[in-house]
Amino acid sequence: MKQKETLLNTMGISNSEHLIDELGDEHIGTSTETPLRADAFEMDDELKMELIEKHFREIMHVLGLDLTDDSLKGTPRRVAKMYIQEIFSGLDPKNKPDVKLFDNKYKYNEMLVEKDITFFSNCEHHFVPIYGKAHVAYISNGQVIGLSKINRIVQYYAKRPQVQERLTMQIGNELKELLGTDDIAVIIDAHHMCVSSRGIQDVNSSTVTSFYSGKFEQDEKARVEFIKYVSL
Repeated sequence: MKQKETLLNTMGISNSEHLIDELGDEHIGTSTETPLRADAFEMDDELKMELIEKHFREIMHVLGLDLTDDSLKGTPRRVAKMYIQEIFSGLDPKNKPDVKLFDNKYKYNEMLVEKDITFFSNCEHHFVPIYGKAHVAYISNGQVIGLSKINRIVQYYAKRPQVQERLTMQIGNELKELLGTDDIAVIIDAHHMCVSSRGIQDVNSSTVTSFYSGKFEQDEKARVEFIKYVSL
């Protein structure tokens, strides 16, 4: 036990931090905002990649992998670039989609549905993939958004450590603010690798979350119509 504590201290892990593993799968939800430190973006991307590369090399070393092997020696740098430039790029506000709105000149006043938006995210509890489909609808309040921008908004919020409930609400709230309308609906149907590849190892289940506001929250007919379009 003493040797274990000494090793943890050498790695900068306090005993109290280590004991958090006792929580197991009893995860705790926080807020609808992604938990970020105030200084999260003071460090530039290149320095972040250098540090991640260094620490991931140490992880591989602890696992006993031979970092002189041709197949492995470039892995720490590849992981660092992937984290910063790809799968966690949605953490940085500079990567937020530049969205322009247009007047609803067609006077189209019915719901617009963008369905089957494929996304890949990562569970913030185990850092393994979440993947699935997002379905989004809105009713114009005088302005419309380019269809591809809806996809980009989904991807932006997906590309960060996430929980599905937060992801659903972040997409819904962002569209409410951008479009200036409360009439927004979001459904996400996703598979969690923390369920299918570890723990219970259930490969068949999926998780469904929803966000309804405005007419979609107040009018059952609007919700039913949206769900009907999603299931077509």
